Amino acid sequence: MRAINATNQLLTSQERNTMRKWVLEPGKSGQDALVMKEAPVPDPGPGQVRVAVKAAALNYRDQIILNGHYGQGVEEETIPVADGSGVIDAVGAGVECWAVGDRVISVYFRDWVDGPPPTDRLGFGLGSPGENGVLAEYVVLDANRVTRMPQSLDFVHASTLVCAGLTAWTALTEEHPVTAGQMILTLGTGGVSLFALQLARAFGAEVIATTSQQTKEGQLRQLGTVDVLNYRTTPTWGENIYASTGGMDKVVNPVGGDAMTQSIMAVGAGGEIAVMGLFSAGDAPLPLPVLMSKGASIRGIAVGSSKALVQLVDFIDQHGITPVVQKTFALKDAKAAYTAQASRDVFGKIVIDMTA
Repeated sequence: MRAINATNQLLTSQERNTMRKWVLEPGKSGQDALVMKEAPVPDPGPGQVRVAVKAAALNYRDQIILNGHYGQGVEEETIPVADGSGVIDAVGAGVECWAVGDRVISVYFRDWVDGPPPTDRLGFGLGSPGENGVLAEYVVLDANRVTRMPQSLDFVHASTLVCAGLTAWTALTEEHPVTAGQMILTLGTGGVSLFALQLARAFGAEVIATTSQQTKEGQLRQLGTVDVLNYRTTPTWGENIYASTGGMDKVVNPVGGDAMTQSIMAVGAGGEIAVMGLFSAGDAPLPLPVLMSKGASIRGIAVGSSKALVQLVDFIDQHGITPVVQKTFALKDAKAAYTAQASRDVFGKIVIDMTA
């Protein structure tokens, strides 16, 4: 049984004083840095809310942070992972926009409300060095670091929207927004690419996808792609796509620099390559004359604003989109979740179910 006490907190019948959390310890890297600890349940201060976290979704970014390759190392004990969903179970003084019992998801960046990213104060986001994330049973966040989760999704699926879902949304909707009948190319089968595929289909666009594994081709077609190219067996995939279609209106490239040459070859006249890849920088010089001759552009994507996240939540509800989740793990098995997320065989999101 649950009840609300005099301090505006949602309590279980046996009030908990401690919680489990995973932390990254300074001076370590890899899974040796990931340690589970018990800690007091935190209380929200003025302008803050406490969230009972129900699910946390992993991104490739979490692998980079774990291995110390995210621009700066972990200098103090830090709770990892940016993407979480849960229930507000306590609110601090002055918070009027949220109430105990509200179902919410986390907001990736602190100061990006709308418009272009404020590069002077953007920071690294939740779960990065210097800013605690959500891989804990309870977290305290500023009231503007959460937003309503989709009514149509459970906690596991809702947790996947925060980074991968929002990155795909920003790639598809800003600067050169996708419209019905356009042709979109998505690269690989990571979280951003699968979200881009699902969202583009909901916009009425046609989608071509790439993969290196034949076993994934059928899965991509089930999600609605009109064609799938294997970039291992067809290294000139971009040239092939351009020859057969006349060029893509948008290329969503979460892979990185090594895929930029063929992305440029695939994009059509006036099209856009949205790039957010952290995998590789690429060494070969880019065919910029080809890009210029097409009047196409390259745009960097840095997740998205909190306003864009609200728009994504509404779109998910309106179109009944269910994010692709490959597997869930219990909180105690977070290390196994990290291992699964790093696998080349992953298709969809890896989520830690905090209630399991």
